[in-house]
Amino acid sequence: MSGPQAPAATAENTPLRRRVTVRGVVQGVGFRPYLYGLATELALAGHVTNTAEGVVVEVEGAASAVAGFCDRIAAQAPPLARVESVHHQEMPPVGGTAFTILASRTDGPARTLVSPDSATCADCLAELADPADRRYRHPFVNCTHCGPRFTIVTDVPYDRANTTMAGFAMCPDCAREYEDPADRRFHAQPVACPACGPRLRLLVAQRSGLRSVEEADPVTEARTLLSRGAILAVKGLGGYHLACDATNRSAVALLRRRKARGDKPFAVMARTADDVRHLVRLSPEERNLLEGRARPVVLMRRRPHPSYATGDSGPAEAVAPGSPDLGVMLPYTPLHHLLLGLPGDPDGPPLLVMTSGNVSGEPIVTDDTEALERLAHLADAWLTHDRPIHVPCDDSVVRVCDGEPLVIRRSRGYAPLPVSLPLPVRPALAVGGDLKNAFCLGAGRRAWLSAHIGDMDDVGTQRAFEQAVAQLESITGVRPESLVSDRHPGYRSARWADRNAAHRPVVRVQHHHAHVAAAMAEHGLDGTRPVIGVAFDGTGHGDDRAVWGGEFLLADYDRFTRFGHLAYVPLPGGDAAVRRPYRMALTHLRAAGIGWSDDLACTAACPPDELRLLERQLERGLNCVPTSSMGRLFDAVSSLAGVCHRAGYEAQAAVELEGAALRAPAEDTTAYAFAVHASEENGGGVVRADPAPVLAAIVGDLRAGIEPALVAARFHRGVTGLVHRICARARERYGLDTVALTGGVFANTLLSSACAATLREDGFTVLRHRLVPPNDGGLALGQLMVAARATPTPTD
Repeated sequence: MSGPQAPAATAENTPLRRRVTVRGVVQGVGFRPYLYGLATELALAGHVTNTAEGVVVEVEGAASAVAGFCDRIAAQAPPLARVESVHHQEMPPVGGTAFTILASRTDGPARTLVSPDSATCADCLAELADPADRRYRHPFVNCTHCGPRFTIVTDVPYDRANTTMAGFAMCPDCAREYEDPADRRFHAQPVACPACGPRLRLLVAQRSGLRSVEEADPVTEARTLLSRGAILAVKGLGGYHLACDATNRSAVALLRRRKARGDKPFAVMARTADDVRHLVRLSPEERNLLEGRARPVVLMRRRPHPSYATGDSGPAEAVAPGSPDLGVMLPYTPLHHLLLGLPGDPDGPPLLVMTSGNVSGEPIVTDDTEALERLAHLADAWLTHDRPIHVPCDDSVVRVCDGEPLVIRRSRGYAPLPVSLPLPVRPALAVGGDLKNAFCLGAGRRAWLSAHIGDMDDVGTQRAFEQAVAQLESITGVRPESLVSDRHPGYRSARWADRNAAHRPVVRVQHHHAHVAAAMAEHGLDGTRPVIGVAFDGTGHGDDRAVWGGEFLLADYDRFTRFGHLAYVPLPGGDAAVRRPYRMALTHLRAAGIGWSDDLACTAACPPDELRLLERQLERGLNCVPTSSMGRLFDAVSSLAGVCHRAGYEAQAAVELEGAALRAPAEDTTAYAFAVHASEENGGGVVRADPAPVLAAIVGDLRAGIEPALVAARFHRGVTGLVHRICARARERYGLDTVALTGGVFANTLLSSACAATLREDGFTVLRHRLVPPNDGGLALGQLMVAARATPTPTD
């Protein structure tokens, strides 16, 4: 909390009036009724209202009571509130005895924060399951402590008229609750009940067209369809899900085929955390994430040999083939709880696949008419309702690394909460990258990251990006004076920035510099001292026009120096090499001077005709941009070890290599060693890490009969040793002792944990991502900070 301290109380018998402005997440979270109750308890007169800049309250009464009111504003705030500042101003007393809630004021620029959507609270769940309650089995039960927020907001201040609930007139019972200061639905904007709220509807596909299920409870009928192996499109908070029985192999396989999902893992939804303890290793931190208000998908290590109690069943193997992790989330809407079944309901599927309602690569579907068209070839039925979704918002994905959250995808439950910045920035829009896109609006000491947008190669995603920019600008009030993009000339996000600059400057930021800056920013570093940035990912446009991705940078916000990198190898065929890891394995073998013998798995995986074409391509350098990518080296080793030869989704080969390493015997401590040389670049000051000895050692181990799991573990330890070795060299030369581990490769918790432990043992301070993803989903935050230093910034 910031702002001037409350003035000292005057004499007890002198009336005092104070105007207080509270900023932060203070609308849509029960803040006005909370202040009403607090003022009433202290016998204070006055009023409270929502404004574009936050909540403004005026209180008058005894000096001690006014002081006590101000002291308790932040300390006892409602559970969903996030108080960022409380500013006090003395006012002349005007008299009066009543305290009232005034109508919201819409004048002035938007400065308040909108709350993320929040999982159904315990009180609402109790009503949902209580036959005596008028909201029994109501799929839209909510209160000031839970329910939809960000996804239904159309404007600020947060009032019902500025949400997609505006079209639902409250019945007399709901209106009484809404006006009753003693009720937890006092000024709860999405308040509704079966008499006046949104309605569910089940549409079933038939040969003759869609059949609307009118005669039965839509949820009961939907559960029956799921039990029979059907695929349902289910309308959620931020878009449609595609759901099926996760324990039904045929249903899961059918969904995978229809969605063109490849081998990419599905997430599953379970009733409780205890319902998946037999499937995954569940730590206290993971349980807290599962059961918290944000309710993300939590990636947890699968048990290698799960044991099933009587009546238990596990997910079909096709849910997450080849993955060491299972993504699990718990119900976060009343409809989810009803679909999985309340106590006493007939048995239904114990686990549901819940995946985004879209074709792979396209944005999530939110519009009802569009859902019937775009999902027609994917779903057998639609469980929908008539409350519009204004803001698309995919499920967030989080995992735990060394007891701390590591956000992989920041979206529902987290967006649009801002990140506090260590330095002030002028109003700017950073457009992020092209993969896992999320953009960032910044002004002053706040940065608003958008919800996950997706990969920008789809036209629909580009439209969704543009709509999300307009929506976030509207609710934050930020009017960008400049735009920031990646230096890659072909990025669609960068082209969008150029097209929409409208005479505003466009600042271009190097990809890996942005990754390092993002890690610095979320840890509150002011940039006065550089860090050693270890930026490992799959692809990033380098300043020498090569594809970077295995980088050691000495960086602050102003500039970076490339201290070291993985040795270049050709990237044959660009995306073809990404989709077929055996191409990278063969390329690395050739660069290491190792022949493509038939006993190697990667050689056997490559069709003979392609093998001959690849050889000629490498000899002539055709479509072979040099790359230093660590992500591509992981791909190469995965194929060389026989783990994964074809990638059906991004980083599949690396994910499965990590899974293999986890199966290695703990007693083995062997690590492969990279060769480290001084490069001729920049006058010989750049360090080059050559993986040739690693490749040679792997080939030797494989020919000696060493299992792929051991090869995978030794490779992970080899990369860990390389990170420590080069960071130690940078410290020796420049005296730097803070290391930022960033880039998508560090979503690998086995590698991240080992690198952090080794560095810390040697006295380094290690920065890892907690608030924003290490992958390109966090890129825009770093872009914003670097660009802020390229132009004058306002004073603090």
